[in-house]
Amino acid sequence: QVQLVESGGGLVQAGGSLRLSCAASGRTFSSYAMGWFRQAPGKDREFVAAINWSGVSTNYADSVKGRFTISRDNAKNTVSLQMNSLKPEDTAVYYCAASSGSYSYKINRYDYWGQGTQVTVSS
Repeated sequence: QVQLVESGGGLVQAGGSLRLSCAASGRTFSSYAMGWFRQAPGKDREFVAAINWSGVSTNYADSVKGRFTISRDNAKNTVSLQMNSLKPEDTAVYYCAASSGSYSYKINRYDYWGQGTQVTVSS
């Protein structure tokens, strides 16, 4: 069992930056691939970024590539999402998720989810 708690969301102007963090409970954190997803009002939840268990391999949605960076610290049981050059279309609730499989972009590959943190980008 893994429990995930996101933090770091907030209101930022377009062009600004935010850093999201996800704290995980449990002693097996390093065995999970981790992902970030987001859901805007009236839209489906979508993939943002994922990282494998060791942190060596990452995957990004085209819409955030070059602007967002996912990283993890297995010693601290945390995964982070550094978001730069934010745009109004990045406004959404951001969710952290853990997968016992690979670092997939597919929502149904993830076993555990956090409650989400709101990110709002004003124009």
